[in-house]
Amino acid sequence: MDHQLIPADLRGHGLRLRTWRDDDVHVLLRGVTDPEYLRWNTHPAPVEDEAAVAELLRRRTLGWARGEFATYCVTDESSGAVLGQVSLNSVNWTMRSGRVGYWTLPEERGRGVARHSLELLTRWVFDQVGLHRVELAHAVGHEASCRVAERAGYAAEGTLRGAMFEAQRRDAFRDLHLHARLATD
Repeated sequence: MDHQLIPADLRGHGLRLRTWRDDDVHVLLRGVTDPEYLRWNTHPAPVEDEAAVAELLRRRTLGWARGEFATYCVTDESSGAVLGQVSLNSVNWTMRSGRVGYWTLPEERGRGVARHSLELLTRWVFDQVGLHRVELAHAVGHEASCRVAERAGYAAEGTLRGAMFEAQRRDAFRDLHLHARLATD
C-alpha cells in the first residue's frame, strides 16, 4: 500500500505549523548552523550554505509526497515569524510507527515552543495520520530535549547505544535516550 502524508496547517498554543517554503531558506540556514543545534545534531551530509538548504527543502517536499516524513516550520500564529521546526521521520507504515524531532531558534528557547509544537504534531500523528507509536530520541546529555520529551508526555524507555553520529562527525557515534508515546497513552 502506498502511503502519503497530507500537509495540514496545525494551530494551537499561539503557534502555526506549516510546510517550509522556498523563501524560508535564510532562516532555515540560520537554524541548522546554530552552534547549539550543531552540538546535538549532525546531518548525513553537511548543510552549510543556501544551496544545501535549498536541496534540503527539495528533499523535504519529496519526503512528504512519498510518505516517508513530514517536516513542519513552526511559526508564531500572529506574526508569522519562524520559531523552529518539528518533524515526523522514519515512518514505518507496517508497524504504524515513526520518530519525531524538533529544534528552535536560539531566541525562542525556553518559551515552550518545542514542547507545544511537539504536542501539536503528536496529536496530528495519532488522530490524522493514524500511527500507533511515536518515538523521540535525543543525545545522552541533552537535558533540555529530555525535559521537552517528558513534558510532552513521552515516557523514557532506555538508551540506544551508538545510535547517532557524534557532533559534526561521521566517523564516531554516541548514545541516545529513547522516549515514546502510544496512541493509547
